[in-house]
Amino acid sequence: MYNRGQFMPDRDATLFVITILILFLSIGLHEFAHAKVADSAGDPTPRIYGRVTLNLFKHFDPFGFIMILVTSYTGFGIGWGRPVPCDPRKMRNPKWDHFLTVAAGPITNILLAAVFALLFHLSVGMQWTGAYWIAFLLLGVVINLSLAVFNLIPLGPLDGHWLVGAFLPERSRYAWYRWNQTTGTFLLLGLVLFGQINPSLNVLGKILRPVTNFFMNLFGLPNFLTS
Repeated sequence: MYNRGQFMPDRDATLFVITILILFLSIGLHEFAHAKVADSAGDPTPRIYGRVTLNLFKHFDPFGFIMILVTSYTGFGIGWGRPVPCDPRKMRNPKWDHFLTVAAGPITNILLAAVFALLFHLSVGMQWTGAYWIAFLLLGVVINLSLAVFNLIPLGPLDGHWLVGAFLPERSRYAWYRWNQTTGTFLLLGLVLFGQINPSLNVLGKILRPVTNFFMNLFGLPNFLTS
């Protein structure tokens, strides 16, 4: 087990840039995973819209990026990419293929976190411990775990509300989706903004930190997300 102070430099402009770069990479791959799984399930919609691509700028969402800037400046960044259009009716198994399409995003972030954690341990073992390289790897783990957990929150437009809907009866499912398109989305934005204005109202942080720290401990990495 490592201590955070061994590796993480004090927060500065370079760490802010590193955070933005990791978020751009991680969110882009998250959205690509949605598109790729939907495409593999037989839905041509993501390909029609040019989303089955590793050109991460295609997955860029301006408002989500603004949220990244705001939350990165005051804590660790949370944002989202441009939603991937898909049509479950065109998938071979509409219910479960859509479920897998949605789940592919958070799963990709967990896999990315595992890759960053492996590189961290290899770098420490080989004494490649330049401060910003190690910070890049640690932030890669933290950000990807945070994105995975954040996206599993069941509020629109996050992946979690689609995953919950997959288990509801048809009438309840459509009502749930409609609620999240309006009320759920505004509730999520409110939670994000109020959490940045007043730390005591940071409900999302209270959800993200324990789960993220659990996985950090599981990966044998510094537990440095505090309340």
